[in-house]
Amino acid sequence: MSQFAINLLFVGASFALYIGIAVWARAGSTKDFYVAGGGVHPITNGMATAADWMSAASFISMAGLLASGGYANSSFLMGWTGGYVILAMLLAPYLRKFGKFTVPDFIGDRFYSNTARLVAVICLVVASVTYVIGQMTGAGVAFSRFLEVSNTWGIWIAAFIVFLYAVFGGMKGITYTQVAQYVVLIIAYTIPAVFIAMQLTGNPIPMFGMFSTHTESGLPLLTKLNTVLNELGFRDYTADVDNKLNMVLFTLSLMVGTAGLPHVIIRFFTVPKVADARWSAGWALVFIALLYLTAPAVASMARLNLMTTVYPQAAGQVENYEEAMDNALVYEERPEWIRTWEETGLITFTDLNNDGRVQLYNDGNEDFADTAEARGWEGSELNVNNDILVLANPEIANLPPWVIGLIAAGGIAAALSTAAGLLLAISSAISHDLIKTMINPKISEKGEMLAARISMGGAILLATYLGLNPPGFAAQTVALAFGIAGASLFPALMMGIFSKRMNSKGAIAGMLAGLLCTLLYIFTYLGWLFIPGTNMLANTAENWVLGVSPLSFGAVGAMINFAVAFAVSSATEEPPQAIQDLVESVRSPKGAGMAVDH
Repeated sequence: MSQFAINLLFVGASFALYIGIAVWARAGSTKDFYVAGGGVHPITNGMATAADWMSAASFISMAGLLASGGYANSSFLMGWTGGYVILAMLLAPYLRKFGKFTVPDFIGDRFYSNTARLVAVICLVVASVTYVIGQMTGAGVAFSRFLEVSNTWGIWIAAFIVFLYAVFGGMKGITYTQVAQYVVLIIAYTIPAVFIAMQLTGNPIPMFGMFSTHTESGLPLLTKLNTVLNELGFRDYTADVDNKLNMVLFTLSLMVGTAGLPHVIIRFFTVPKVADARWSAGWALVFIALLYLTAPAVASMARLNLMTTVYPQAAGQVENYEEAMDNALVYEERPEWIRTWEETGLITFTDLNNDGRVQLYNDGNEDFADTAEARGWEGSELNVNNDILVLANPEIANLPPWVIGLIAAGGIAAALSTAAGLLLAISSAISHDLIKTMINPKISEKGEMLAARISMGGAILLATYLGLNPPGFAAQTVALAFGIAGASLFPALMMGIFSKRMNSKGAIAGMLAGLLCTLLYIFTYLGWLFIPGTNMLANTAENWVLGVSPLSFGAVGAMINFAVAFAVSSATEEPPQAIQDLVESVRSPKGAGMAVDH
C-alpha cells in the first residue's frame, strides 16, 4: 500500500469517527449547543479541554519554533502552561459557579450593562478570529502534505469537516469529538518522538533522551547540537536571550492570554458543579503535560536531524568540522522527505553558488561572513518552513509508513479540535449574547439554534478566508490572539471576580483601552495597515518601543486595562449592592458544590 493510501486511510477513518460522534451527540437544545447539557464528566471534560487548548500551534508549530530558536523561544512553552494554571486556579471554578453560558454573558451580568456585554463580544470575536487563523493555517500545512493537495484546498477541506461536525453537534458534539481528537493527537505526537529518541540516544523517553548521550558522536545531545550550529554561524541552541524584558513580557502575555481564552473558559461551563470544574482543570493539566513535556525533546532532535541531513558527516565523531561542512548534501541525492515536502512549497532550494550542494547556514551572521566566503558559499540555500518539522519528523527518521499516517491524522486533529471550540465561542457570543440577549430577547429556542448555526457557518467562511492569507506562522498568529485576549478579556474577568468595587464604567473603559492599545501597536509595528506610498514602520526590533515586540504587547495592554479600569471605577459610583453581594457569593466557598442554573 502506498504512503498516500495509508495517509488517506488514517485521515479518512478519523474524519468518519468525528462526524459519527457529532451525529450521535448532536445538539437538540440550546443548552446542548452551548454547554453540552451541563452534564459532562470531569475526566471527559479534562480530555476535551486539553484537545481544545492544544491547538495546531502546540502540535505543529511550537516544536518548530523551539527547533529554530532554541531556548529563546521557550517562552511559548512557559507562557501557555503557566497561563493554564492561572485559568484553572483563579478563573474557571468561579465562572462555573456564576452559572452562565458564555464569557460575555458573565461580563454583561456582572457589570450590569449590555454595553459591557457588547464590548466583550467584540473582544471575544477579535481574539477568536485571530486565533482560528492559526488553526486553519496549520490544517492547510497538514492537508497539503499528507493528502497531496494544495495548501488552499487543504484549508477548504478542513473548513468543510469542521462545518459538518461543529455546526450540527454544537458543544455536545464537539466535546466528545475532542475526546477522540485528543487520543489521536497524543498518540500521533508521542510515538514518533519515542522512535526518534531511541534512534538518536537509545533512550525511549523523549524528555530524558534530550539530556542523554547522542549515540553516533558520544556527546550529550544538546552539546552536539550546539557544536553543529556554531560551525554554521548559528547561536547556541541553549543560548540565553539578549532582551530579557521582551521575553518576560512575551511570557506574561501568553499567560494572561491563555487565562482569557473564551473557547477554553466555556469548557468549564459544561460540567454539573463547581467541584467538577476544578477536577476538570486538574485532569486537563495532566493530559496537556504529556505533550508539553515531549515538545522540547522533539524540537531539539528535529533540529539535529535536519542539520545532519544536510551535513551527513557532522552526525558522527567529527574531528574536523570544517571538512564536514564543506561536504554538504548533493542536491540531486537529497532524501525522499525533502523531495516530498518541496512539492508543497514549504521547503525550497536555490543553488546560489551553482555547486550542486545544499548550503544551510546563518547568512545573517556578520561574524560568519568570512568563513562562508572562504567556503564559497553565497547565501543559505535551503528554506524550511517552521511549521513542517513535527510533521516531517517521521520521514526524516525513516519511520514506518503507518507512523507517518498517524501523525497526519494527529496534526489535522489538533487543528480541527481547537478550530471547532473557537468557532463555537464566536457563534455563542453572536447568537446568545448579541441576538438573544440584546437584539431579540423573544426569539424562540428553535430560532436561537438556527442563529447559532448560521453564525458558526459565517465564522467558518471568515476563518477560511483569513487562513488563506495568514500574517505569520501558526504559533505566531496564535500568539497575537493570546495578546488580544489577555489585554481585553482577562482583566475584566479577574476584576469581575475579585473586586466588588469594579463597576460597569471601569470595566468598559478598561476593555476598550486594552484592546485598542494592543491592536494599534500590533497593526503599526507589524505593518498590517500598509498603504501604498507611505513609509510604515518596519517589523524590526530597532523600531519597537523599548524593544517590546508586537507579540509581547498583550501584557502591556493588560496592565493598561487594569490601570484604566481602576482609575475610572474609583472616580465613579460604586456598583449596586446586589452586584457586590453577587460577587461575594461567587467567591465564597459556601455552596461550592452547587451551581446556579441559567
